[in-house]
Amino acid sequence: MARCVVAGFDGSERSLLAAGWAAREAALRGLGLRLVHASTEALSPVVDRALSALVLHHPGLKIEGRRADGRAADVLADAGRSATLLVLGARGLGGFPGLRLGSVALETAGRAPCPVVLVPEHGPVGDHPPEVVLGIDGRHPADEATGFAFDATRRREARLRAVHAWSLPAPHDSPWVPYGVTGEDRATWEDREVQLLRDALRRRRTKCPAVAVTPDVRLLGAAQALVTASARADLLVIGRARRCLDGVPHAVAHHACCPVALVPYS
Repeated sequence: MARCVVAGFDGSERSLLAAGWAAREAALRGLGLRLVHASTEALSPVVDRALSALVLHHPGLKIEGRRADGRAADVLADAGRSATLLVLGARGLGGFPGLRLGSVALETAGRAPCPVVLVPEHGPVGDHPPEVVLGIDGRHPADEATGFAFDATRRREARLRAVHAWSLPAPHDSPWVPYGVTGEDRATWEDREVQLLRDALRRRRTKCPAVAVTPDVRLLGAAQALVTASARADLLVIGRARRCLDGVPHAVAHHACCPVALVPYS
């Protein structure tokens, strides 16, 4: 199989949910799906059953299973070299009750050379219009993540919500400032942030005029703004540095309510 969507599978119900998400994404992209299982044994009956279930629910999709020896994170990161997208359950068989993000998902998401989607056990609650959320820094936008978000939104015929978080300028960002901020000052600063966001989105909006975009500027910490926005989203997209997962992407991966696409940028 040429370029494809790869899903990591360990036999858990959570990884089966992730494989189902990956199958739907592969169908949207017109690609095949490869199920990768890290094990020292041949493909187990559990994997065979998962493949059969995926074929049954996605009859037009080319699906294959592959077993590889080695540590799960090593196997999955290596599989990402030939993948358009790597999809993982946010946690698998290990861990403890209440754990939101497993060690394999965390390590793989930081190492894989391709975009990685982490699928949580429970998605957003309630009905909502289809929406993709893009976490974007208007001052330093990650073009790779922005392009991924626009493409994902177009394929889903959804709306794109571009979330840019900001804070009050010094010294007003300190809780120890003895005087408050006037409404006029705050409005002026917020207008500047809105313009920064519009400028950061302009090239992609010109290139993809059919994608409906809602600029969303929030006076919050970046991680809090994105986790809050994820409560009504189908997918949250954020850039990450290559070879690591830290800072805001790390926090969002742990706490988001919807699948999170972590897109490496240069």
